[in-house]
Amino acid sequence: MGSKEQHTRKSLLMRSLDSIEKVGNKLPDPVMLFALLSLLVMVVSAILSSIGLSVADPTKPGETLTVMNLLSKEGLQYVFENAVKNFTNFAPLGTVLVTMLGIGIAERSGLITAALRGLVTSVPRQLITASLVFGGVMSSMASDAGYVVLTPLGAVLFAGMGRHPLAGLAAAFAGVSGGFSANLFLTSLDPMLGELTRMAVEPFNAEYAATLNVAGNYYFMAASVFLITIIGTFVTDKIVEPRLGKYKGEEIGELQYLTKEEKKGLWGALVALIVTCGLLALLVVPSWGPLRGDGDIVKSPFFMNLVPVLLIMFLVPGVVYGKMTKSIRTSKDVSSMLGDTMSSMGSYIVLAFFAGQFVAYFTQTNLGKILAIKGAELLQGSGITGIPLILIFILICGFINLFIGSASAKWAIMAPVFVPIMMQFGYTPEFTQLVYRIADSTTNIISPLLPYFAVIIAFAQKYDKKVGIGTLISTMIPYSIAFSIGWVIMLLLWMFSGIEIGPGTGVFMK
Repeated sequence: MGSKEQHTRKSLLMRSLDSIEKVGNKLPDPVMLFALLSLLVMVVSAILSSIGLSVADPTKPGETLTVMNLLSKEGLQYVFENAVKNFTNFAPLGTVLVTMLGIGIAERSGLITAALRGLVTSVPRQLITASLVFGGVMSSMASDAGYVVLTPLGAVLFAGMGRHPLAGLAAAFAGVSGGFSANLFLTSLDPMLGELTRMAVEPFNAEYAATLNVAGNYYFMAASVFLITIIGTFVTDKIVEPRLGKYKGEEIGELQYLTKEEKKGLWGALVALIVTCGLLALLVVPSWGPLRGDGDIVKSPFFMNLVPVLLIMFLVPGVVYGKMTKSIRTSKDVSSMLGDTMSSMGSYIVLAFFAGQFVAYFTQTNLGKILAIKGAELLQGSGITGIPLILIFILICGFINLFIGSASAKWAIMAPVFVPIMMQFGYTPEFTQLVYRIADSTTNIISPLLPYFAVIIAFAQKYDKKVGIGTLISTMIPYSIAFSIGWVIMLLLWMFSGIEIGPGTGVFMK
């Protein structure tokens, strides 16, 4: 009887997962999605304009907001006259490309791969699970490198220790994907989401938008590294690995330890990073620092423009490591790596063109403002505020994440709507972005539409040919649930404590 019930439950789960996969597969890729959304905004603007939709502007008493019709003569003129400007003015475009120049050197020189391998192969046996999850969380410094480097490494590491390789793979995957937003350092995700948040704020409060900086979530996300590491370690050792049982396969794999040359290169890169940080500190810490501004370090030119800082902090150690390991021999190698990095960003540049049009149309038509005001009125009328409001927002973000994998693509769609709504309830834009990042990260590991999901399954099938979507999701669901609960509790405690979530940034509007 129990076996039959178990079979029924599994069948129901698989049917549900198949349904999600079918619905997700029918969605166009992000580029076409933004193109279609841009067209949708044009059509909706024409319809709402024709019926005379308007709302009172809460930021300008006595004034009314109306919808601009993009299919009118003036609207079509705007569309054609601003197509290039909407692309070049799409703030995340330059931010991401500049940041990736530094990350590209660190990645292609071998620095990031060596650092990850060194982390998980040099710690005591009893700390190996924690180090694997921690390494996965920290791998977001290299964007998606952790998926293809650390996840298979986790399986090999566990197999070599006589543990179940799929547990190692799951631990690494949980850290890389479930903890993607957390890091002890700022990553390319911070400026990417930060610029989208700023763009969502600007039409409502240009003065506040001018004070936003990419480190607005830093304190909370840095502390989250330890939370995710602890929870990921517990779930792996107490739930996932016992459920998998003893590994009976033959595929073990070979764990590659660091060579003497790589170790020397890592030490050189560390020294280079320390020296670089020291020199950068001289620009802002002393009272005479040229980037200190008027004395307020948090709002100084240094912190308000961290993208060049990130570029330097990745590029310098990357070059030093490359020179010491001979992966970089001449300046031509550096130029080639920079070129390869930009080549790999081609799909993002195409996405940025269409996303830029959508964001611009949404702002120009006033749809974002009107939707935010109407949404706030609806929520206010429903009486939903405080913690229930935040939990509903997390559920919405998590559900959407099952169908749209890109964190920036989702935030480009959601920020213009939810940031103003949450501002109406007194929450800072940075806090809204923080809540979004929690929901996005915790559901990555159970989304079949995550770009790397199929890759993870391929890695797992080296050890068990029967592994499929259902196997992987059922393995990762405990992490998703535990991360969600733990992160929400931490978020609520942080809110009530009054601690800043980032330099000069609180939970509530002042």
